[in-house]
Amino acid sequence: MSLNTAAQDVARRLRDGMARGVLSFPLTSFTDDGSLDLDAYRAYLEGQLATGPGAVFPACGTGEFSALDEDEYRQVVTVAVEVADGRIPVVAGIGYGWAQALRFARIAEEAGADAALVLPHYLLNAPQDGLVEQVRRIAAGTGIPLIVYQRDQVAFSVESLRRIAEISTVIGLKDGHSDLDRLQRLTLNSPDHLLFFNGAATAEIQARAYATVGVPAYSSAVHAFAPEIANAFFAALQSGDDNTVDDLLRDFYVPLVELRDRVPGYAVSLVKAAARLRGRPVGPVRAPLTDPGPQDLAELEKLLETGLALVGATG
Repeated sequence: MSLNTAAQDVARRLRDGMARGVLSFPLTSFTDDGSLDLDAYRAYLEGQLATGPGAVFPACGTGEFSALDEDEYRQVVTVAVEVADGRIPVVAGIGYGWAQALRFARIAEEAGADAALVLPHYLLNAPQDGLVEQVRRIAAGTGIPLIVYQRDQVAFSVESLRRIAEISTVIGLKDGHSDLDRLQRLTLNSPDHLLFFNGAATAEIQARAYATVGVPAYSSAVHAFAPEIANAFFAALQSGDDNTVDDLLRDFYVPLVELRDRVPGYAVSLVKAAARLRGRPVGPVRAPLTDPGPQDLAELEKLLETGLALVGATG
């Protein structure tokens, strides 16, 4: 089965965007007491989109999807659609079991999102037939195009991805496993219309490796707080400027990953802390995440200064 007309259009726009820039996964702004701060979120998002990402993915992992209730989710996605104003695709996160994911998918569709990213389901390990059925049930209940996300307990076999790709609204796969052998098998045995992108944590670390198996596009958590660095890395990678790529990897990205790996949840809370260091109105993380302590913040600030200096930018 081929994509329906609406899904074809979204896939085309995403393909164009993925070739032009990184995929932006914005943070969600909260006040100090943990309330959703939509005015701050709008201001933050406007600044992010002004830097030219290929697409924007609100309310996903970096945006603390799992900490949002349905009303907050609707507001976050609606603001993203309003700020994007049709300039780039808006892909909203959905997740948990299929029934709850479908509720979020319908909200995203009503809010005007172009597509939805199906985050890994909650808690359970499941057989391949169950992974396929999960996507089928979501697709059966909404017309919004879907990108499936494999990481943690979700890993599709070649046959399962073939079956999922037969659904007329499934347009892509985000990979967070970094198993390049498996990924190569998936890309070689999938229909041409299926989009693939690198969704590894701090994806730039593995961007060159992913590109060797035909997956050059990637999401960038660094874009959430330092789009200057993220865009400079993307440009260097695209142009074959290995010296710049190596310098940024060695002096910024690898130390950032080492800092990130010290504490569970730093993949989000460290990103948010870096955005606050730059004066971005994002506020704290919500529990169960915790904000970094003084020592890690000081190290993060120095690392941020190094990264910005490498690309000729300032605080």
